[in-house]
Amino acid sequence: MEKVRVQDDLYLHVNKEWMDNAVIPDDKPRIGGFSDLDEDVEKLLISDFNKMADGKLKCSDKNVKKAVALFKLVKNTDKRNAEGIAPVMDRLHKIDSLGSIGDFNSSLSNLVAERFNLPFDIGVEVDFKDSLHHCVMLTGPRAILPDVTYYKPEMAQQKNALLGVWQGMVAQLLQFTDLTAEQQAQYIQDALEFDAIIATLVKSSEEWSDYPATYNPMTIEEVAKQLQPVEFAKLLKDLFNKLPDKIIVAEPRFLNGFTTLFNEANFVKYKHWAYVTELVGSTSLLSEQLREIGGIYTKVLSGVAALPSVEKWAFRIASSLFSEPVGIYYGEKYFGAKAKQDVVDICKEIIETYKLRVARNDFLSEATKQKAIKKLDTIVIKMGYPDKCGELFDRLTFDANDSLFKAVESIRNVRLADNMSKLYKDVDRSEWPMPGHMVNACYNPSSNDITFPAAILQAPFYSIKQSRSENLGGIGAVIGHEISHAFDNNGAKCDENGNLNNWWTDEDFKRFEERTHAMIEEFDGIELPQGKVNGAFIVSENIADNGGMAVTLEMMSHLKDADYQAYFRNWARVWCMKARPEYLQLLIAVDVHGPAELRANMQPRNFPEWYEAFGVTDKDKMYLAPDKRVVIW
Repeated sequence: MEKVRVQDDLYLHVNKEWMDNAVIPDDKPRIGGFSDLDEDVEKLLISDFNKMADGKLKCSDKNVKKAVALFKLVKNTDKRNAEGIAPVMDRLHKIDSLGSIGDFNSSLSNLVAERFNLPFDIGVEVDFKDSLHHCVMLTGPRAILPDVTYYKPEMAQQKNALLGVWQGMVAQLLQFTDLTAEQQAQYIQDALEFDAIIATLVKSSEEWSDYPATYNPMTIEEVAKQLQPVEFAKLLKDLFNKLPDKIIVAEPRFLNGFTTLFNEANFVKYKHWAYVTELVGSTSLLSEQLREIGGIYTKVLSGVAALPSVEKWAFRIASSLFSEPVGIYYGEKYFGAKAKQDVVDICKEIIETYKLRVARNDFLSEATKQKAIKKLDTIVIKMGYPDKCGELFDRLTFDANDSLFKAVESIRNVRLADNMSKLYKDVDRSEWPMPGHMVNACYNPSSNDITFPAAILQAPFYSIKQSRSENLGGIGAVIGHEISHAFDNNGAKCDENGNLNNWWTDEDFKRFEERTHAMIEEFDGIELPQGKVNGAFIVSENIADNGGMAVTLEMMSHLKDADYQAYFRNWARVWCMKARPEYLQLLIAVDVHGPAELRANMQPRNFPEWYEAFGVTDKDKMYLAPDKRVVIW
């Protein structure tokens, strides 16, 4: 087998041998990189959960014990199979019992509190312009298909195929209910017609990627007028005891068109849509037969042949609902203090190097540079796992003798009530957006902090056994990536306190936007087997990748034993992925990150170190002319 030249394709040069031999398990849409680490962490914790469930491993944490008890309840297939569809029928009957919009309004606060599917969504979020306080945010419901772009005329064939699969799945599920055959057909037809209206009103994934555009404050009177016939002011009073100062409308187009979705003529269609979507969303908590049927559409969408095993599914439910205590358990047991301190030191070094790069920046004025440096000085590092568990988890309880469905519903209702209770409380910035056992990392623009869960701090991202060059090409570039989100096309609009605030001069921001546009053009329109790349949709992540590479390459220049080839090889290894075609097609429509091979191959071309490390010339495929190269930070 002839090896791919690194000068022609870094990604395949590093990963092709693995990709040729790797086999994607039947229950997974992809393997490699992040996915393999996630699988390893899951196996480790499932083993611990089983030992705790059998009394072979002691654990003193009461919330981890609750997670294990829930894990056991999910695994009790005999109990779930005997219960069948019965646990969800009360909720389905409650939807059916709504005879009119008057009934809907009378029950609305309870419908919200019990998380029924409504023709709109309401929740409490951090206020983008006052990040120490909360606000009420209004959004539209989700469409059946993964993105509203699937509903465009040019996607008709794919749309019809996927909705056909969904319709067939729902037809099977409805046979378990007490509806007549005629009613079942009508419910499906009405649900699809209601969904078609939703798809004309709600945002696409690309629109959602511009999160400052979700901040549209309106008065209660303005929102209530457009939400008629919903008694919106009464709902707010019921939910929060007193009326909030404003409502943040995340989707103005949805609000403007709401009356075309929800009205007397469409009320029955709404009910049937709510009934069907409630049933579909509940199947994973019912019998194994219903879980299998309810997974048909998801399997087609992602290309998998089988659903996760009962054991995996049990762990995922338990570890998601008790995420923070499980993450702390993992971090304390499997993440060393030595590694934590080393990565914190890398973080601090990257921030200091970033400050130097900003100070030398050639397109910012001095005033804007100082504000950017101030933002870097203010970034909070959250490494590994929290010091303590939030008090919310102490309040999450369930009766192990209940059905799994009822147990999970009780937990979810408490979590929703906790969210709603935050409206008039100060934001707790000590909260973590990710648990310690998650293989991921993030930047939070509203609190200007970066989070690196313990689970990602493993090879190939990081290891104390790897060289500094390899670690800089792995976790170093990831850290630089998250820091760079503070200055991507979205983060650049927030100040050091996390507030939406224009801290730029007009001239500086114009020059920044020119560079942003160049980054869009670098990726836009690239043809891949799964579809054409949308450069505008993925630009924030590409800016972050670019910044992460720029700052770590500068750090490489100060290493006595810098190995640039090792740096770039580990960069490519981190993004290694083998995935099913259906899943790749889904990602290109809904994922703000670029395709894995482009993340590995595109950014190195922007930097001279790449050309020097491997002798890349204009005769090679991994060459980019100097006037086309983009470096922003």
